[in-house]
Amino acid sequence: MTPRPEIAIIGGSGFYTFLEDPQEVDVETPFGTPSSPIAVGTVTPDEPGGTGRTVAFLPRHGRRHEFPAHRVNYRANLWALRSLGVRQVLAPCAVGGLHDGLGPGTLVVPDQLVDRTSRREQTYFHEGACHISFADPYCPRLRTALVDGLDDEESPPVDGGTMVVIDGPRFSTRAESQWYAKQGWDLVNMTGQPEATLARELELCYAATALVTDLDAGISAGHAVDQEQVFRVFAEHTAALKRRLHTVISSLSGERDCSCSAALAGMTPPLELP
Repeated sequence: MTPRPEIAIIGGSGFYTFLEDPQEVDVETPFGTPSSPIAVGTVTPDEPGGTGRTVAFLPRHGRRHEFPAHRVNYRANLWALRSLGVRQVLAPCAVGGLHDGLGPGTLVVPDQLVDRTSRREQTYFHEGACHISFADPYCPRLRTALVDGLDDEESPPVDGGTMVVIDGPRFSTRAESQWYAKQGWDLVNMTGQPEATLARELELCYAATALVTDLDAGISAGHAVDQEQVFRVFAEHTAALKRRLHTVISSLSGERDCSCSAALAGMTPPLELP
């Protein structure tokens, strides 16, 4: 029998594996098939004598990046994780920086999100009155764990920032990225929404870890983002990011004293959560 994972990592571009010798679980959902089978395994703590944590891993884009951001089945992915027992989700992703202070290689733990996507399935609830609170889109408890656990002396993460999510698959024009920056937004990404909203609807704790791979097109004169750079920079930092996520996972409490677990309090969802 597969152990029930309480924590999950959803890997972004270039982040296709995380666990050693995992057991793979195929999960079908009412919303279709997830991006790949779910890998379930153990993360061993760095400290001797510590207790290992059962963790699920799902590559957001599929094992071979089969699914671009606008075709990821976000509803199936989150539903499948919850059905296996997951209640806490850490979501690494590649982002563009919208000002010079957020250059390639910078880790950011965003605290706000702006949705500029369209035509994506944004909800599980298509009947009745079920309006979740989303003023703070990321779990504050998980954000604190990420800020603390990702810290090191050489490159501490940036605590806070606004991530604007666009449809893709194209990158932004110079005018678009300049407009995003003028709004005071910090990062641009293609996958952070509706993932965050769907996690909240499933009463999951969810927080993003954003790795800056480039300065967006309108920020540096004469520079244009290209796919090769994004994948290369993410690959250069993936091993270190995985090690630091192990530290975060080891520190996470199973006690969810945040409001995420009661996001649907007082409401009657039109479907039963897994």
